[in-house]
Amino acid sequence: MEKLQSFLEFQVFGVCTQLGEKLGIASSRVRMFFIYASFLTMGSPVIAYLILAWWWDFRKHLRLQRNLLKDF
Repeated sequence: MEKLQSFLEFQVFGVCTQLGEKLGIASSRVRMFFIYASFLTMGSPVIAYLILAWWWDFRKHLRLQRNLLKDF
């Protein structure tokens, strides 16, 4: 079960995990919030999730580029 959970977190950007770490909340609670909020609001938290995923991925690429430029 843990292998499946880590695989899914890696594949879906780990937004809930990162958000939970920053807020000091268990990532499972953040996931449940997204699930319940998505059902109640007809999917609008999915848009917020995708924006957060894009933002954190973009920041990761910027850090990578910055580190590569420092090496030269």
